[in-house]
Amino acid sequence: MFEFAWPWVFLLAPLPWLLRLLLPAADSGDAALRVSFLDELQALSGRRARAALPSWRQQAPLVLLWCLLLCAAARPQWVGEPLPLPASGRDLLLAVDVSGSMDYADMQWDDEPISRLELVKRLLGDFIDGRRGDRVGLILFGSQAYLQAPLTFDRTTVRTWLEESLIGIAGKNTAIGDAIGLAVKRLRQRPAQSRVLVLITDGANNGGSIEPLVAAQLAADEGVRIYAIGIGADPQQDGLAGALGFNSGLELDEPTLHAIVDATGGEYFRARSQAELEQIELSLDRLEPVAQQPTLARPALALYAWPLALALLGSLLLVGQVLWPDQLRRRA
Repeated sequence: MFEFAWPWVFLLAPLPWLLRLLLPAADSGDAALRVSFLDELQALSGRRARAALPSWRQQAPLVLLWCLLLCAAARPQWVGEPLPLPASGRDLLLAVDVSGSMDYADMQWDDEPISRLELVKRLLGDFIDGRRGDRVGLILFGSQAYLQAPLTFDRTTVRTWLEESLIGIAGKNTAIGDAIGLAVKRLRQRPAQSRVLVLITDGANNGGSIEPLVAAQLAADEGVRIYAIGIGADPQQDGLAGALGFNSGLELDEPTLHAIVDATGGEYFRARSQAELEQIELSLDRLEPVAQQPTLARPALALYAWPLALALLGSLLLVGQVLWPDQLRRRA
C-alpha cells in the first residue's frame, strides 16, 4: 500500500504564508511612489497599508511547487506485505591469538612457508564467508583480549577485520582465559543452544587475569561450546632451531586445550593444513541451528523522486517565464 514515512512534514504547509505575515516587508530603501498624506489615511481608516498579495492565479504555480516539495520530503513509498527474515542458526565468536609467537613461519601454503597468523587469515576467511545465517564475531587476544567485531550478520566486515589484524596488536603474551571470559560475556545473552566459540591459539596461557580452566567452567555454566584449534607445526628436533634447543611446536599447551573443550562439550583440532581446518567447519555444521524469533520486514519502494522531479521541472519553467517572458508568449 501507499504511505508517507514522515507525514508530519505536511504540518509545514502554511509556513510560507506565516512567514509573510510575521516577517517585515522587504524594503529597498527608495519607494517607487511617495504619498505625502499616507499616514493620515492610515489613521482615518485604522488600518496599515500593506502591499497587495498576488492573485490566486499568480500564486497557484508556487503553491503547487511547495506541495510537491512537501510530498517529496514526507518520503512517499509503496510498502509491500510483511515478509519474515529468518534469524537462523548460531552465534559464533572467533577468538584469534595475535601474540608474538603467531608470527613464527612454520606453516606451509602452496609449498611456501608462511606465518601462523597468515595461515589463520587465509583458511578462516572462507570459513567466515560460509557461515550464512549465523551471527559471527571476532575477538583478538594477546596479553589482553579485545572485541574486534561484535556478533553480526555482516560476515564481509568480520573477514576484513581478521585480515587486517596485526601481530602484537593486543600484546606479546597469550591470555587464553581472558579471551574465553570475554566470549562468555558476549554470548550469555544469546539463545542457549546457539553459543559457540572457536578458539585459535599457538601457545600456553601466560597472561591475563583469568585461568583458562576457570574460564572454561564459566563457559560450561553458560552453555558456551568451545572448539579449540591448536596452531603450529609438529615438534621438530632437527635443524638449527633444534640444535639450539628452540622448538616452537612444544609451546602449544594441548593438555589445557583438551581440558577446555572437554569441560564445554566441544572438540579439539590441530591446524597444520587446510584439510584439517575443513574438518572443523564440518563439525560446526553438525550443530543443530536454533530456531530464533524471525524478524518481520516490509519491503518499501521509495517514490520521492517523482514529486521532486516535478518540482524541479516546474521551477525551471517558472525561471524561464521570468527570464524570457516574450519568447514564451510567442511560442504559446
